[in-house]
Amino acid sequence: MAEAYIIDAVRTPIGRKKGSLAQVHPADLAAHPLRVLIERTGIDANAVDDCVWGCCDTIGPQAGDIGRTAWLVAGLPQHVPGTTVDRQCGSSQQAVHFAAQGVMSGTQDLVVAGGSQAMNAIPISAAMFAGQPYGFDNPFNTARGWVERYGGGVLNQINSAEMIAEKWNISREAMERFALASHERAQAAWDNGWFDAEVAPLAGLERDETIRPNTTLEGLAALNPVQEGGRVTAGVASQNCDGAAALLIASEQAVKDHGLTPRARIHHISVRADDPVWMLTAPIPATRHALEKAGMTVADIDLFECNEAFASIPMAWMQELGIPHEKINVQGGAIALGHPLGGTGARLMTTLLGALERTGGRYGLQTMCEGGGQANVTIIERL
Repeated sequence: MAEAYIIDAVRTPIGRKKGSLAQVHPADLAAHPLRVLIERTGIDANAVDDCVWGCCDTIGPQAGDIGRTAWLVAGLPQHVPGTTVDRQCGSSQQAVHFAAQGVMSGTQDLVVAGGSQAMNAIPISAAMFAGQPYGFDNPFNTARGWVERYGGGVLNQINSAEMIAEKWNISREAMERFALASHERAQAAWDNGWFDAEVAPLAGLERDETIRPNTTLEGLAALNPVQEGGRVTAGVASQNCDGAAALLIASEQAVKDHGLTPRARIHHISVRADDPVWMLTAPIPATRHALEKAGMTVADIDLFECNEAFASIPMAWMQELGIPHEKINVQGGAIALGHPLGGTGARLMTTLLGALERTGGRYGLQTMCEGGGQANVTIIERL
C-alpha cells in the first residue's frame, strides 16, 4: 500500500472560556491554521485535492460544512472542495485518517486535514441538547431501539467518568495529582519554547490561555464535585475553549513533485468502539487492537497522547496497558490546554509530532475517547 506522509502541522493558541478568541467567528477560527499551513509549506494550494475537517455541533455559525467554508474564508482556491467529519471528540483525528486513506488508496495526493471548535460561540450544552427536554443528557436515549438495547436511563460523560474512576479504583486525590501534572507540563512546555513552532498567533493571542500555572493540590481539593458524593470536579476535567489545527498529508509522488520534506509517516490508523453507556473506555480496546494490527507493543512506542477529557480516562488506560505517566501527554493535556472537541484530534497530533522531534523519539501513538463509545488510534513514525 502507498505511504501517507505528514508534511507539516500547525494550530491556533487555545482560547479559554470567555477569552481572547470568544469573538472570533468559527469560520475565521478554522481558516487561520489552513492559511498558515499553506504559507508555511509553500505548497501550491491549487494542487490540494480536498480539505477534510473535523467539527462537532455544526449548528449556527459552525453549520453548512465548515470544512468547505473555512477553506474559502482562508482565501484559498474555490475549486478545492471541503467536507466536515463528525466522530464526536475524535472528529479531526478521523479527518486525518480519511486524508491518509485517500492518499494510501492512490486516489488523492495532497489533502489538508484538521478540525476546529468554537465553544464560546456554541457551548456544548446548547449544541448537543438544543430543543431537547432531557437536560444534560443524550437526546437519543429515548429512542425505542436504544431503550430496548441499553435502557433509557441517564447517559452522560460525567456519569461515565465517575464509573471509570470507581471501576479502576482511581481516587479523587490521584486524579488531582494527574491534573496538576497536566498544568505543570503545559506551562513548562511554553517556558521552554516547545510550543513555539506549532502555534500560529491569532487575534492578538500568542499562547494558550487555558493553563493555570498557579494550580495547587490544595486548590483542586477545595472544588466541589460535579455530582454529589462523586470524585469528578471541574479541576480534573477538560476545559471548554476555542481552537483549531491543520495538517498537510501527502503521497510519495506529491513529495517528489512538490519538493516537500515529510516530518512523519502515518504508520497505522484504526478505530474501534466499546460500550456506549460507559462511553469513554474505548481507548483501551482500541489501543490493544492497533498495537496488535501494527505488530507492536507498548515498549515500541516512544510517546503517547491520550486525550484528557477527564483524568480518569487516561489513568484507567495507562493502568490497563501498563503505560508509564512519563511517556503520556508530556507537554500537558486537555485539562490544562483545553479540549476544543472537533479540533482536539489534530491538536494532539500537532503536539505529538513536535514532541517526537524534540525528544528524538521514533514512534508516537495517539488515541482519544469519543461520543458513542468510540476511539481512534493513530501511530506515526518521525522521519
